[in-house]
Amino acid sequence: MSNWPKSYPLALIIALMALLPVGVLFSLASDSAEIFDTHNLRVLGNTVSLMVLTIIGSVLIGVPLALFTAYVQMPFKRFWLILLAAPLALPSYIGAFAMYFSFGRGGEIENVLGISTPSIEGLWGSALVMSLYTYPFVMMTTRASLLSLDASLINAARTLGVSLYTSLWRVVLPRVATSIAAGALLAALYALSDFGTPAIMGLDTFTRVIFVEYNAFGLSQAAMLSLQLMVIVGLILFIESRISGAKERPGRHLSLWPARWQCNLMLLAAMPILLLAIVLPLAVFTLWLIREGTGGFEFSYAWNSAYASFLAAIVAVMLAIPVAHAAIAGKAGRLMERITYFGFGVPGIVMGTALVYVGLQLPYLYQTLGLLVMAYVLRFIPLAVGSVRSTAENLDTGLVKAARVLGASPREAFMRITLPLTLRGMVAGAALVFLEAMRELPATLMLGPTGFETLATYMWRVYEAGYFGRAAVPGLLLVLLSGFGLILMLSGERRAQFTVSEDDRS
Repeated sequence: MSNWPKSYPLALIIALMALLPVGVLFSLASDSAEIFDTHNLRVLGNTVSLMVLTIIGSVLIGVPLALFTAYVQMPFKRFWLILLAAPLALPSYIGAFAMYFSFGRGGEIENVLGISTPSIEGLWGSALVMSLYTYPFVMMTTRASLLSLDASLINAARTLGVSLYTSLWRVVLPRVATSIAAGALLAALYALSDFGTPAIMGLDTFTRVIFVEYNAFGLSQAAMLSLQLMVIVGLILFIESRISGAKERPGRHLSLWPARWQCNLMLLAAMPILLLAIVLPLAVFTLWLIREGTGGFEFSYAWNSAYASFLAAIVAVMLAIPVAHAAIAGKAGRLMERITYFGFGVPGIVMGTALVYVGLQLPYLYQTLGLLVMAYVLRFIPLAVGSVRSTAENLDTGLVKAARVLGASPREAFMRITLPLTLRGMVAGAALVFLEAMRELPATLMLGPTGFETLATYMWRVYEAGYFGRAAVPGLLLVLLSGFGLILMLSGERRAQFTVSEDDRS
């Protein structure tokens, strides 16, 4: 024990904190008499159906777009990539909100254009929204794998008389099947944990029913449902951890130079996706803003969102530092780091249920900003840990050793050498936590102090009250913030990967 690195004790405490929600849920669920009844089975069926349809939809959209963005050379290629990846950064409840109020009788499309459209709700509506906002998971993982493939096998197939499309089907896709599966499982995890979309679309999934049970003071039943949801999430995480593809020999990737009309045809095929996922929410929220102005919206909601998210970002980075350094120090530290990642797999509604119980046992914490920040930190600390660790791993340890040889204490060496050189990773990690916390809905609904409205909870309140026009300002602000998050994410990806794999002729 005395030989443990100094970062281990703190990292161990943080890892145990990450396990706290599960322990609380087991304790709560022990009072529930119902494990599985007919209602639960129906909810399970809805949840699994939504997950399966989301996987199918995200793969059908994501794989062709991955081939398009990876291989097709065309003007403004980077612009189209950013645009097609944009739904990844938007919370799906923004899209659900816009789509629910746009389609059907009396929807905005009929009001503005006079075109009657069928309503979109229930299982199929939820699956459509989920597919539109999760296909980038499949597109980005598949695209990264496609860019690592050596084109020589495709060229060999072409010289043997195989057509281009047959080559892509028989030579390329089997080699990226594991990447497609990895992206599809991420989409499945998102579908399982999302609360806003099925709630707005009127579909009873685990997340929606847990929230209903919580509001009916059925905390034990909510905990039981949360554990059942966690079992499915754990199964998906296990499958994801077992997926690993064969390493490809690096080489020059395939480049296709289609005629202009072919490029236009491919872009035209992608337009419905962009129209539904990006243009429709922006158009609907802008229309509501013009029609109803900013009535009812107070900028204190934006301040509350920013303030709570800023606190969560600062605390998450402070806790991430010992965890990241423990992970670099040895195997035990890496295990502690993996445990902290558990919180990211816990849906917000489940985290909220567990921490509500903690608050009830510790009244001085119940419905306080501190408990809300704690939920944000436990959920999103892996984002900060990953960012801090990747920066700290690249630190030249010789600099720290030199400082110690010259007489600096460990604390002084950390403050004057390690901290400044890893500051970039800390800022990036804090930015990611900040953006995710700004968009978090269910945990904020359950744990926020009385009267503490944020952008996300205000959108939910106006939806419940039927004053959906008042969602314009918070909706547009969330889209703006999500766009900032996308730029941050893609700039990091470009530094890490694209610059060594893209064809500069674009």
